[in-house]
Amino acid sequence: MWNWSGRDLKLRLTLRVAAVSTLCFAFISGYFLIDSDRTARARIAAVADVAAKTLELQQSKIQWLNNPRFEFPDLDSVAASVMAPGLCLAFRSNGGEISQRFCGGAQTDQAAPPLAFAALYHHLFDPGREAVHPVVSRDQVIGEAVAWVDPAVPTAEAWHDAGRLMAVFMIALPLLCGLVYAALSRALRPTLLIRDGLERIAAGDLAARLPPFDLAELSAIGDVFNHLAERLATALADRNALTQKLILVQDEERRHLARELHDEFGQSLAAIRALAASARQTAAQECPPLLTECDGIARTATDMMETLRGALFRLRPPDVDELGLAASLEGLIAGWNGRSRGAPRFEITIAGSFERLPSSVGANLYRIVQEALTNAAKHADATRVTLRLQMREAASGGNVGEIALAIDDDGRSGDPQAEPPIKSGMGLLGMRERVAALGGRLSFAAGQPSGSSLRVIVPLAAGLDAVPVGCAA
Repeated sequence: MWNWSGRDLKLRLTLRVAAVSTLCFAFISGYFLIDSDRTARARIAAVADVAAKTLELQQSKIQWLNNPRFEFPDLDSVAASVMAPGLCLAFRSNGGEISQRFCGGAQTDQAAPPLAFAALYHHLFDPGREAVHPVVSRDQVIGEAVAWVDPAVPTAEAWHDAGRLMAVFMIALPLLCGLVYAALSRALRPTLLIRDGLERIAAGDLAARLPPFDLAELSAIGDVFNHLAERLATALADRNALTQKLILVQDEERRHLARELHDEFGQSLAAIRALAASARQTAAQECPPLLTECDGIARTATDMMETLRGALFRLRPPDVDELGLAASLEGLIAGWNGRSRGAPRFEITIAGSFERLPSSVGANLYRIVQEALTNAAKHADATRVTLRLQMREAASGGNVGEIALAIDDDGRSGDPQAEPPIKSGMGLLGMRERVAALGGRLSFAAGQPSGSSLRVIVPLAAGLDAVPVGCAA
């Protein structure tokens, strides 16, 4: 069986038309052969009937004239008028003896048919069968007029006719297939527009629409496609709006948590350090052995204060509106390098001006970078992390620009088909939600055996011109 999956529709339909045409040709050829055999048998039967009547007239003439000198049977006159190539005519007495026989010679200009065709033709039609008509005189059968054809003659004629039909078929079939394929190509040309529309939808272009088509079926498909595209665009807009609200709620909750930690937990730690310092002064005067414990309490409180500062920094990042995205990211990288003491090493490269960047875009990009750096440092065990931020013109040109963010590390990547081991914060799903809310694209690729790369493209409104400015930290 042929595997039709993935084959071109025009080719499939053309092959089916060719198969149906072949079957029709086979039936038509069979009909012509059967009709030709029927016509030949009728002609032979007519020859036998004419011969029988001629012999009956001869017998009546002999009896009427009472002249035994007339020869009987005399088939010369019949043979002269009906004889054809391969035709045999004879008179057979009641005893089975052939009194007279005439046979026409076979044609020599026709090629002999193949043995397989000859055997099949003989099996189906039996071309050598005799046509017999009785010869009656004075109400008595005195013999039979017999006519038959040499089997080789009709077999050769059938092969010759089949060859001509085959030649016509071999010329007509390619022409028919070509015309059918061309007609199908023209009729199915709108499917290319449908495929392009689906590809645009898959690429995220929800403004893709299909024009009306001449064919009712394709026009119905186009209407459904346009309706689904509109529904999808509406659903995605609602989802992005909801995502933005959820992100705002999340950021507000983080800021509230940061305030609570700073006001309550921070003040408690400050009080503990103050009490430890006071206890140390008292112990220095009254109980020197307690100095070590007082110093330990002070160090523990100091370490907790440092941990709290890091948590507050992650929960409440610098004000991107005041510092700008570039300065905020440089401060984030400097903070990571200070805390990690060079293991891993964080590097940043910024190209372009981000002073007029909308606050929502800057805040979301900062959170994405923050989460990606946390993942690379704490979960991927990377030794080197590079960040590249670039303002550039869109690939399609025009006045609409885009921000390109790339983060690469040399940490463990694991299965490239699986998500990276992001456990803290919002994770990869949160990054995707933020990028989707900005109308951008995010891709993550894990290398083998190690390393991973994160790519983010965010489109911007017209008027944000990229000014190449290099900055590295």
